[in-house]
Amino acid sequence: MLWNLLRAARWLPAERADAHCDIPCGIYDPITAKIAAQTVQKMVLRIQALPQPGAGETPQQRADRENKLARYTQVKEEHATLCKRELDILWHDYFNPTHLQRFPDVHTTFWQAAKLASKCKQEVNMDAAKQLVGEVDKIAGMFWATKNVSDWKDSVADVRFGT
Repeated sequence: MLWNLLRAARWLPAERADAHCDIPCGIYDPITAKIAAQTVQKMVLRIQALPQPGAGETPQQRADRENKLARYTQVKEEHATLCKRELDILWHDYFNPTHLQRFPDVHTTFWQAAKLASKCKQEVNMDAAKQLVGEVDKIAGMFWATKNVSDWKDSVADVRFGT
């Protein structure tokens, strides 16, 4: 059976297909990476806002604080991983040599964003989280420029992020 498929592949060459999900729908958008990066930043904010353990803390208060810390940390790490995954899709499936000519720093920008996402998984670091959002915004700007959208800005970022 496999041998027949391999022989058929020689006679029926596949056409080129570009897609984020390995199905040629051609839909790409960096917004998922942006929302994931903002979620990382929000979780860092929430972790840093948790009350410090105190001598007068009841067992219930301690359990509540530890539960929140565990949940915020889990969400932070999941979204840092999601951000890396979404960026990887854009980097490897969407951007091509033509884009590299226009944006010679595209590889460095993606690499830096991936490294920042890893740092955000490893640490509770607001500076790294803000830098991650900034790098994703740079990538989004490059992405939209390839679609002839000039002066791209995520106009609802502040509203989405909230306080």
